[in-house]
Amino acid sequence: MTTQQGQQQAQQHRIGSGFGASSTADDVLAGIDLSGRTALVTGGYSGLGLEITRALSRAGAHVVVPARRPDAAKEALRGTDRVEVRALDLADQESIRHFAERFLATDRALDILINNAGVMACPETRVGPDGTWESHFAINHLGHFALVNRLHPALSPGTARVVSVASSGHFLSDIRWTDPHFHEGYDRWLAYAQSKTANALFAVHLNSLRTTDSSRTADTGRPRAFSVHPGSILTPLQRHIPREEQIAQGWMSADGTPAQGFKTPAQGAATAVWAATSPLLDAQGGAYCQDCDIAEPATTEDMLIGGVKPWATDPDAAARLWQLSADMTGLGDLAS
Repeated sequence: MTTQQGQQQAQQHRIGSGFGASSTADDVLAGIDLSGRTALVTGGYSGLGLEITRALSRAGAHVVVPARRPDAAKEALRGTDRVEVRALDLADQESIRHFAERFLATDRALDILINNAGVMACPETRVGPDGTWESHFAINHLGHFALVNRLHPALSPGTARVVSVASSGHFLSDIRWTDPHFHEGYDRWLAYAQSKTANALFAVHLNSLRTTDSSRTADTGRPRAFSVHPGSILTPLQRHIPREEQIAQGWMSADGTPAQGFKTPAQGAATAVWAATSPLLDAQGGAYCQDCDIAEPATTEDMLIGGVKPWATDPDAAARLWQLSADMTGLGDLAS
């Protein structure tokens, strides 16, 4: 990997997609035929992931759903066509290796890979090969980093798209370069925020690997990558946050009604599906997306308004994070 590979920065400006915050996953897929395409959606059996899986299936795709709880996944996806559930635990690097080896053995091409699974504001938990990795960083980022690196031989050359589900939660934290695993004091919200910044930076650097020469005109056939903020949605992702706290945060009323400005799961799934399939992005890449369009730079601290902070699109930080992640996982061949 060279510093030069991380130098080009995606333009963060709306392109006029014709969709918006109220668009659903089915809306953005109208007229798009995914017959014969294979997609993989981590966490594709709950919350936004379930909506993404169903929408891709309705558009004709065959969808592979890696699941930490395969039986629960099969039950949730009962009646959904062209879906295949396989065991995978993103907190376990060996599980990722086994999953990837089994998938690669099928010799199938992978057209869409959506890194959707994750945890949010959970109690301090340590995972990883030596039991010291902070769980948000390990699952939300390192697990997906390893999965993409191991599956990259299957990604359809030149046409595959990799989409990472980030969040406006990245507003709260850059990468904690000297203590990414919170050995000096744990904060559940900063841990979640750091992992979402990592999701965005992962897309920045992965996309930069499409070109390798100094003129940046040679396309290596590697995937286009995007990160997305799905919006504010109440899903099982909030399972570690007590209801009383969600009410106090203003996310819902006392009777459980979502706050104004919150999306339905079908609306929340739309931006990831749009980034994975829209022809408008055929010449784009590396961008952070929101409301079914490329996001503008954030001009406020209001996460409901959103936008993207500069530390989540910095190509040098993205290259640095890639190398840090490669060191931790022993992977990173995609960068070679």
